Amino acid sequence: MWTYYPELLETPVPRYTSFPTAAEFGSAVGPAQADAALRAARGDVSLYVHIPFCEQICWYCGCNTGAANRSQRLAGYLDSLHRDIAITGARLDASVAVRRIAFGGGSPNAISPTDFVRLVDALTLHMPLDEPVWSIELDPRGLTPAWAQVLGWIGVSHASMGVQTFDPDLQAAIGRIQPDSDIVRGTDLLRTAGITSLNYDLMYGLPGQDLARLEATLNRAVELGADRIALFGYAHVPHMLPRQRRIDASRLPDQIERFAMAEFGYQLLTGAGYVPIGFDHFALPGDPMAQAAAEKRLHRNFQGFTDDAATSLIGLGASAISCFPQLLVQNEKNAGRYRMLLSQDILPAVGGIVRSADDRRRGEVIAQLLCHGEARLDADLAREVGARLAPFTTRGLAEFDGAVLRVMPGGRPYARTMAALFDPYRQDSVRRFSSAV
Repeated sequence: MWTYYPELLETPVPRYTSFPTAAEFGSAVGPAQADAALRAARGDVSLYVHIPFCEQICWYCGCNTGAANRSQRLAGYLDSLHRDIAITGARLDASVAVRRIAFGGGSPNAISPTDFVRLVDALTLHMPLDEPVWSIELDPRGLTPAWAQVLGWIGVSHASMGVQTFDPDLQAAIGRIQPDSDIVRGTDLLRTAGITSLNYDLMYGLPGQDLARLEATLNRAVELGADRIALFGYAHVPHMLPRQRRIDASRLPDQIERFAMAEFGYQLLTGAGYVPIGFDHFALPGDPMAQAAAEKRLHRNFQGFTDDAATSLIGLGASAISCFPQLLVQNEKNAGRYRMLLSQDILPAVGGIVRSADDRRRGEVIAQLLCHGEARLDADLAREVGARLAPFTTRGLAEFDGAVLRVMPGGRPYARTMAALFDPYRQDSVRRFSSAV
């Protein structure tokens, strides 16, 4: 169904979990701008809480995370995170209602279940919670019955487990050893705890991976009943992530093989009854994500695709990003400097970008293309990108229907590349991104 056009994929492009992307953040945005944005927030908002620690560091990982092997460092970070929650909540207007809370990392279950309960207590005390939907990212290797019990008590309904691959050889090649039994145990624990939307993160393009190995992993994920599957292409950027130097680059599949894997995964999962979300995310028809896709209620934020309609997302923790209609702002990435700022009751915002009206307009076009495969273009944008879209329209990968630009079925793997045509910042930052497929 998909045709490989290498010239259309040769330029690295962002994943567009925001617009402008984090590559465009600058130091002109700081605590004062974050303070004003928090005080101006109204209505429904969402929270993202970052735990930058893991029990074990995987070689492929691009997350802001460190080993959770020093109890004093971990305790100090959690104390600062509690302070972050308190001084952020104090700035919110009485009209604000927190309807979604997501914990990510790192691996939130790198901390103890007791420490997690204390974080939830702090959120309950300092934030205007209104029966929020709770979600969490988890490492199945550290998922214990005590953790599952706590998730059940709190009422967490959405969870995502980092699976990557079920193949033991591939696990060894990327520094992520976790037997099949770990995934089965974790899945059973989460289902018992009341998780109704369970995602597996999987990867293609791994060293030594071929279609047969990918097929085995996908079939096992389907067999275990994942409600959602995210099938990411591994991005090998050791110049940015030194830990990736431990991965044997000579065994990585080439671009043609990666493209074939992406298409194979798409065909297998849609054939198994999953609804495609973009070209590399999938959800069972009864899952809220699939329902949002069918009703054109999908959005993009720093967690990727979401059915969360809140216009403000507040990030808590080191490196967490907050998204407001007119501002994107990121917290200090270094955990030590993050703690230092909060010890002085200073909001830890150290970078970001003010979103102009044109940024917001272009961001909406990009989000619509990625979420729903089509976007209505203002006349000036249509003129601006018309010539650059020609390689896609002439190949039948996209079409214009009046003012609507529509991505055709065969154009799904090129959607990010097409979206990037609306990004005026892209030309200055192409080296910072990975391949679109």
